[in-house]
Amino acid sequence: MVQKITEVVGVSKKSFADAAQNAVQVASKTVRNIKWFRVTEMEGNVHDGKVVEYHVTVKLYFDYEE
Repeated sequence: MVQKITEVVGVSKKSFADAAQNAVQVASKTVRNIKWFRVTEMEGNVHDGKVVEYHVTVKLYFDYEE
């Protein structure tokens, strides 16, 4: 078996976890056979001293189809 990796960025106004979920859900519409993921980076936007947006960079691992 061979797996391929692609990287996407998920965004949420709620949390880092929600941003990761968004990344996987949206990517799964066009990437088949996603097996697992790894969050490699977490960032956020701040406005007036408050966190207003969460960003996560996610590596998606999926089976390579021949």
